[in-house]
Amino acid sequence: MQIKLFTIPVGDSGTEQEMNTFLKAHKVLEIEQKLISNDNGAAWCFCVRYLEQAVHVASESRAKVDYRQVLDEPTFQKFSHLREIRKKVAATEGLSAFIVFTDEELAELAKLEEITIKSMLGIKGIGEKKVERFAHYFIENQKTDEAPGAVA
Repeated sequence: MQIKLFTIPVGDSGTEQEMNTFLKAHKVLEIEQKLISNDNGAAWCFCVRYLEQAVHVASESRAKVDYRQVLDEPTFQKFSHLREIRKKVAATEGLSAFIVFTDEELAELAKLEEITIKSMLGIKGIGEKKVERFAHYFIENQKTDEAPGAVA
């Protein structure tokens, strides 16, 4: 974790722009702010805690994947069904679909024989917070859609 301090005199937009540029380029963990006033005037003081991040590494490795070619037909059908669920969840939650689960995560879910919390946590990119927030949509839906022939 890194720390960067900004002091922006009230009415100074130049330093404000510098801070905004910095914030856009870093993964911010926390910002503390305080208004300081003395005989010389007033200024906002910001303490920004952030993580260094490699910005271009991910974009190089992400090529568009055609899941119809990558997955076998039954798995692709399950993947398509999971995408529909994701679309409804995203609309309900007011989020972009990729925030719920990425296509890569959905493809891995589609490959599972049964979607459970434990199996979801085994997929790269799906952690406890995503499971806590979204798993019930996918687990409940699977139970109602695939109940015939299900083995406990």
